[in-house]
Amino acid sequence: MRTFIFVTTAAATLFSSTAFTQEASQGALSIPDLSGMWAHLSCCGFEPPLSGPGPVTNRSRRNGAGNSYQYVGDYTNPILKPEAAQIVKRFGEIEASGVPAPSPSRQCWPGGVPFVIWNIGMLLIQQPERIIIIYSNDHEVRHVRMNVSHPTHVTPSWYGDSIGHYEGDTLVIDTVGVQVGQYAMVDWYGTPHTEALHVVERYKLLDYAEATEAEERGLHETTRLEASDAGFSRDPNYKGKGLQVEFTVEDQGVFTMPWTATMTYRRPLSPLGQWPEMVCADNPSGYFAGEKAALPTAEKPDF
Repeated sequence: MRTFIFVTTAAATLFSSTAFTQEASQGALSIPDLSGMWAHLSCCGFEPPLSGPGPVTNRSRRNGAGNSYQYVGDYTNPILKPEAAQIVKRFGEIEASGVPAPSPSRQCWPGGVPFVIWNIGMLLIQQPERIIIIYSNDHEVRHVRMNVSHPTHVTPSWYGDSIGHYEGDTLVIDTVGVQVGQYAMVDWYGTPHTEALHVVERYKLLDYAEATEAEERGLHETTRLEASDAGFSRDPNYKGKGLQVEFTVEDQGVFTMPWTATMTYRRPLSPLGQWPEMVCADNPSGYFAGEKAALPTAEKPDF
């Protein structure tokens, strides 16, 4: 753990505002500084868009009231094809019975994209040739190659092949090739995906007032966490910019149309040195209500 903190601290320092801007200034002065720790202080669904098709939402929670920790997805959402709607319905029936349904985070499996965006905290590291995103749960890591194209043949992987570029003040990340695993889903409601999944994320800084408005709007579907996991609690004195990711999801095998959702982040109270240790495999019973989690096991050493 000490090694992890040292590496992430050094990386965040190296690729923080000053160091990164010096490199970036050689090519694009408009590149925004999105680096550092961010936290979204709500759980656990995605924020619906202002208009247009949005994500599956929680039937157990409506208009800011209800149980946001019981993941009963709205299978009547028109974005779902009939077979996908039935999967979401069955997942919700398990949840409604009081038994937690299996999901990547509960079973200590990688979450994929966009599932992984639910994580309460993340560390975003900017480099001219790549973006690295480290998420709080299990310290899951994504690598985004900048200003390149997807290979002709993409080998499926947990987080897919992600490429990025800047459009003015916005970081755009395009992801394909997300692996279809045992617990593959795009959200906490069991919504499935196929190998045709395509996700485009757009990261942009928001003024304090904009971030507050977006966060409050999202609380109709999520629950505020005033005192989140250690290291990601709200800073009551922070009045700076927030960070919002707007992402669009397409998958012709599951959805009738593309849909969009957002997630709004703030700077957390604690500095990077207090990045919390959250390792599912070290405490699987705590993640899956006393049941034995189906921990992923390697059949052979990696090296």
